[in-house]
Amino acid sequence: MGLTRRFTLAFLFAAAACTSAGSGEGSLVVVDDAGDTLRLAAPATRVVSLIPASTELLFAIGAGPQVVGRTRWCDWPAAAAAVTDVGDGISPNLEAIVAQRPDLVVIYLAGGNTESAKQLRRMGIPVVQLRTDLLESVTRDAHILGVLTGHATEADSVVGEFEAALNAVTVSGHPDAETPKRQTVFIPTWDQPIITVGAGSFLDELVTRAGGVNVFHDLPQPSAPVSLESVFSRDPDLIFTTSLEAPKLAKLPEWQSLRAVRLKKFVRVHGSQFDRPGPRSPQAIAELKAALFEAQR
Repeated sequence: MGLTRRFTLAFLFAAAACTSAGSGEGSLVVVDDAGDTLRLAAPATRVVSLIPASTELLFAIGAGPQVVGRTRWCDWPAAAAAVTDVGDGISPNLEAIVAQRPDLVVIYLAGGNTESAKQLRRMGIPVVQLRTDLLESVTRDAHILGVLTGHATEADSVVGEFEAALNAVTVSGHPDAETPKRQTVFIPTWDQPIITVGAGSFLDELVTRAGGVNVFHDLPQPSAPVSLESVFSRDPDLIFTTSLEAPKLAKLPEWQSLRAVRLKKFVRVHGSQFDRPGPRSPQAIAELKAALFEAQR
């Protein structure tokens, strides 16, 4: 980092420490996913959201006008495009964040963000750390963000509608004599090395609720590396892809003898509702149900 940039960052940090509301005593109290207690004296009015799922929720509960910073990946709703882009959400650009004069920063709970959260707090900027991996995080995070932004009532309404929609669209029951066998689905997120989705991801939940079975559901992590041999041994019926084309792995020679690749059995879905859990997840499940049906034909 050059001398000028270091000076600019130090100046912004000092300014933030002087103007921030801090995280001391306050009437609004939440406990975040890191187990930290955050107290605000009044609802946040200048929020920087470093999680696309949280940005979507903030707009859904009516706090969109209070969002002054977002990541480059925050693409929903369309109104989010008018918010200042501060870069990435992992190991974020602190200078860009502080320049927005936030009185709340929403950051993903991950090792790469630990130091960033500490630095922001040392400047007196309140930080809430959230882990947005599962559908249950939509309910929890909506309540937390509702309290912190003064939209608790609206958050309750969003949660009620979300949970009702989830229940309505979910395929219930287990396969039996009168229920078709659930198709097994391989969900690759990277091809070299091979990385797939486990039970710790909302994508696993989407597949299950849509009537399929994640072939690596036994992995507890949101995602994990797996071997080519393990994919072949599980012989999935279908391969999940968010591309309009066949997944990249289908073009690699080592995959050609996998049954699902050979028969071109791909579950094709598209859109950022498949990138994060949020109010659009029931819509994603409905789309995935249709895609599963189409792929089985």
